[in-house]
Amino acid sequence: MSRLRSVVERVRPWVAVLDWPLAIAIGLIVVLSLVTMYSAAHDFPGRFQAHLRNLLIAGAALWVAALTPRAWLIRLAVPLFVGGVVLLIAVALFGDVAKGARRWLNLGFIRIQPSEILKIAAPLMLAWYFQQREGSLRWFDFALTSTLLMLPVWLIARQPDLGTALLVLASGGFVIFLAGLSWKLIASLAVGLASSAPLLWASMHDYQRQRVLTLLDPASDPLGRGFHIIQSTIAIGSGGLWGKGWMEGTQTRLEFVPERTTDFILAVFSEEFGLIGNGVLIALYLAVVLRALSIAASGLTLFDRLLAGALALAFFVYAFVNIGMVSGVLPVVGVPLPFMSYGGTAMVTLGLGLGLVMGVARARTRPETAAQRMNRFT
Repeated sequence: MSRLRSVVERVRPWVAVLDWPLAIAIGLIVVLSLVTMYSAAHDFPGRFQAHLRNLLIAGAALWVAALTPRAWLIRLAVPLFVGGVVLLIAVALFGDVAKGARRWLNLGFIRIQPSEILKIAAPLMLAWYFQQREGSLRWFDFALTSTLLMLPVWLIARQPDLGTALLVLASGGFVIFLAGLSWKLIASLAVGLASSAPLLWASMHDYQRQRVLTLLDPASDPLGRGFHIIQSTIAIGSGGLWGKGWMEGTQTRLEFVPERTTDFILAVFSEEFGLIGNGVLIALYLAVVLRALSIAASGLTLFDRLLAGALALAFFVYAFVNIGMVSGVLPVVGVPLPFMSYGGTAMVTLGLGLGLVMGVARARTRPETAAQRMNRFT
């Protein structure tokens, strides 16, 4: 008995870094993810095992991020952002081209997608900047941070990778918004964006314009560009209220649902578990977002509050855009469904982001130590 107590005492500090309400909500999403992937990947040998491996790696990344001292994040914020932008420039100059896009950089021993780094580096750097300027923010600070954010967003968009550019813009933009951006300025930007729509349309790639046109009328090309949206909405509708049952979805089993293990996995889930299942899944996503926002609201420093709040809202954008995309409400932009879609890079990025949020909650439980460390490096 004493030996068991000794083991528990040793393990407890390593487990205590997790915020349990947030961890439980994520864990339930992971359970649904494994159940759905097992069905969706029935004719993809090794895909389920690879998905399980990606989830375990993302969990490890979450745990490491939760353990990372806040002072280390302060030190890493600027170098990580600058390094990420440099890598994006390297991609533009020397990156590998695949399927008409230049997104990957081959370093010889590893092939990386630098744009994923900016999903974490952008909010980190902007939160660091506003922490430095706390109490003396002026319009210039918002203009400067917006310019800094638009540099990686522009580099990613021209790869082209509109989905990742949108997520980087969201994660960094939420930091600027939470730092106190004026609603009048937001309204002015919205009006300016709307008035520049013709210019934006002209600057878009052909495939991006086709995605918007397909959203408005999928039936115009039912066997081509509209095929994804048409088949996903058929699968969602065929699920009805309760769904057809696990591994009983006809659209999935007959292979009508495209990209069913990646961006369109929600169509598989919807057909098998119906409207009730979708309600449960959306409730779990909202639980993650609301808990993360609650942690952000009680952060000890401006850096913690901005970082956690931005990452929480960015997680919401992930889920919102994918659900809207699969249901035919938004254009198809290649945004994965958090912890459900197959894909290691995005999964690890999500794990890191929520781990950083848990780190804010962990710092909150030791206010004096956390505050001292933060003040030492700011």
